[in-house]
Amino acid sequence: MDTEESRTAGRPRDPRIEESAFTSVRALLAEGGYAAVTMGAVAARANTTRTALYRRWPALPHLVHEAVFPDELLLDMQVGADLGTDLAGFVRGTRDALCAPEASAALPELLAASATWPDLHAAMMQRFAGAFSALDDRLAEAVAAGEAHADARSDELLRLIIGAVIAGLLLTPDDLDDAWVDRLSATLLRSLRP
Repeated sequence: MDTEESRTAGRPRDPRIEESAFTSVRALLAEGGYAAVTMGAVAARANTTRTALYRRWPALPHLVHEAVFPDELLLDMQVGADLGTDLAGFVRGTRDALCAPEASAALPELLAASATWPDLHAAMMQRFAGAFSALDDRLAEAVAAGEAHADARSDELLRLIIGAVIAGLLLTPDDLDDAWVDRLSATLLRSLRP
């Protein structure tokens, strides 16, 4: 697929098409779930063509992913309180990002598609890059302060958080309230204590 830098001829891409496609994907997900989202349906609603969509995204899951997760997840995460409060913030932020209506409608299919599309998997993981970095820094501080054991790993901790949210979303979505956030955070905190 051509990048903006490598393209030297032709008309520039119209960013309105991308925004309209994203809006259309989110509306279709809300109306009929993932099954309602096809390139044809998105093109019709966005007043464009399937060809224009395929110029921008190699397959439907890539378009859905960008529409549902347009920005890095947990980008505005604030850390620096006590470790328990910070863990609760990571759990709550992950829950809120993945359980938004459009995200919860798309996530099972996106997870399945990521096995077929390695670039999609990489893009999904990139959405958590800032969270991995912030949690890594916070956990290093906790280890230095004696709040966490020395072999605690932030990548494993964040994977536990993401996995718990996804499992809850798939199995018991109505149970993912603030009390659930508090219980999971407390469990994670106990596992980190030296």
